[in-house]
Amino acid sequence: MTRASLDKQPNEVAAMFDDVAARYDLTNDVLSLGQARLWRKAVDRAVAARPAERVLDLAAGTGTSSLPFARTGAYVVPCDFSVGMLREGKKRHPWLPFAAGDGMRLPFADGVFDAVTISFGLRNIQDTDAALAELYRVTRPGGRVVICEFSEPTWEPFRTVYTEYLMRALPAVARVVSSNPEAYVYLAESIRTWPNQPELAARLQGVGWTKVAWRNLSGGAVALHRGTKPVEGQGRQAG
Repeated sequence: MTRASLDKQPNEVAAMFDDVAARYDLTNDVLSLGQARLWRKAVDRAVAARPAERVLDLAAGTGTSSLPFARTGAYVVPCDFSVGMLREGKKRHPWLPFAAGDGMRLPFADGVFDAVTISFGLRNIQDTDAALAELYRVTRPGGRVVICEFSEPTWEPFRTVYTEYLMRALPAVARVVSSNPEAYVYLAESIRTWPNQPELAARLQGVGWTKVAWRNLSGGAVALHRGTKPVEGQGRQAG
């Protein structure tokens, strides 16, 4: 297996991530020029997990993104559809309750999580709206969603440089540090075709999330979207 295609067949994407699991976190730190750790801190602050809350960390990979929530005393469930990622995560963090699951058909009951979050994984799910609806389904009324994903830089000169980095430099660097450089060609292409900030906000609203807002990180190269599941009687209009 080398890389997935942009039609994002789940078995192809899962196999691709299985292939890069062992060096995935290191590769991300290098390719993001160290920004990945800052993005994780921003997600942690946005989720604001509290002791005894139930948090779903979808597309958690090896569980690195789940650790800040666990440290607050929340019960965090790292979920991913790559068995290779889960296996690597269980070796590193055996105390975390890793769960295998497809973002379009989550293996959880309705309304069981206080917060749901996904970082750099929504883009890899074949049906974005189905995934957003599933996250909505498993969140309790009044609960919250936080999505961290690559997006569109807001400053035109930086946008041009960023696109050049994605399509030229990123695959070249990946050839040095990754066990599967071709996977990062897919990564670059999937980022380039991903909806921008307002478009993703509209899709969140479309499945029922309210109070939808976003904050740009790294000049808009990454965006942090937030939303709330309305309680009964509040309706499903965007807030």
